[in-house]
Amino acid sequence: MKLKRILKWTSVAVLLALFVGIIALFIGYWRSTNDCDQLTAARGDTMKAIVYCDYGSANLKLADVEKPTPNDDQVVVKVRAASVNPYDWHFIEGTPYIMRIGVGLRKPKDTRLGVDFAGTVEAVGKNVTQFKPGDSVFGGRGGAFAEYVCPRADRAVAIKPANITFEQAASVNIAGITALQALRDKGKVQSGQKVLINGASGGVGTFAVQIAKTFGAEVTGVCSTRNVDLVRSLGADHVIDYTKEDFTKSAERYNVILDNVANHSLSECRRVLTSKGKYVLIGGGGANEQGFIGILARPLKALVLSKFVSQQMGMMMAEPSQKDLTVLGDLMQSGKVKPVIDRTYKLSEVPEAIRYLEEGHARGKVVITLE
Repeated sequence: MKLKRILKWTSVAVLLALFVGIIALFIGYWRSTNDCDQLTAARGDTMKAIVYCDYGSANLKLADVEKPTPNDDQVVVKVRAASVNPYDWHFIEGTPYIMRIGVGLRKPKDTRLGVDFAGTVEAVGKNVTQFKPGDSVFGGRGGAFAEYVCPRADRAVAIKPANITFEQAASVNIAGITALQALRDKGKVQSGQKVLINGASGGVGTFAVQIAKTFGAEVTGVCSTRNVDLVRSLGADHVIDYTKEDFTKSAERYNVILDNVANHSLSECRRVLTSKGKYVLIGGGGANEQGFIGILARPLKALVLSKFVSQQMGMMMAEPSQKDLTVLGDLMQSGKVKPVIDRTYKLSEVPEAIRYLEEGHARGKVVITLE
């Protein structure tokens, strides 16, 4: 009798907690808004920036917003170029929908967009010693689709190599760091190993081919027919045209697969891995294929699968790193890595740039210029 009473009250408590949770979620949804009108109101020194008050690329607009001022540990950078990433359209569309729990259920909490930038330091905070006005820099900072950004001097910002343009430098942050950390830290690529890069002609892929070669790997790139020559020119030892050949049916075995596309099942990818090989998932799925959890289901499957197989399978998320930006800067300065730019757009044309990237056919990076 006592056990039944405990079970009864436990059930009531669970149902009550569930009910309260649903009510809280409902209230949170309807209160989820932003002060977009206030943010875009011109006051004091202003600058042009891309903002969005509601989800959807149709809501992107160029507006006058307050120009940032640095705190003691920041630098003000006049942006000369920025670049577009799938990261951006995830926020624009609010997909996969589960991410809205953190970024705004009904409307985006942060109305500014863009991360990658390159430009010239205009001013520095009083604690900043590593940069000075006039320095050419590149890196990552939220709200980069604007005339100015204000990154912390000890975070994701570094001196731009003299032998690359601002447009090239602006393409590096997310894609370059993702490729570097995926190969070096997650894949642990060693000289002489065989590395396959699925989606070798995209933003991350073009960096990954070149970086893997600097590690001494034998690189195979997978791309479409029109990109075969591009991927080969980046240093790939072998190029597979996926319209003519399925790499998962090959007799070849790879030590590392870097998957930017996720267009094959995990079991198919395992088939062409060595017994101790590593599968590293970077992305996958277009803008219209995200649903509630999007590609998050795949890394969960990979995590479970890794418990039962000898291969390591999982997803990686890049970490912003000033140190890694410097590493990439050195590789570009030496000519071992060169950013690939597909198209350039003006700041006012960010909506068009986003739409082009969403189509999934960009070769290398799509860049925004602010000349």
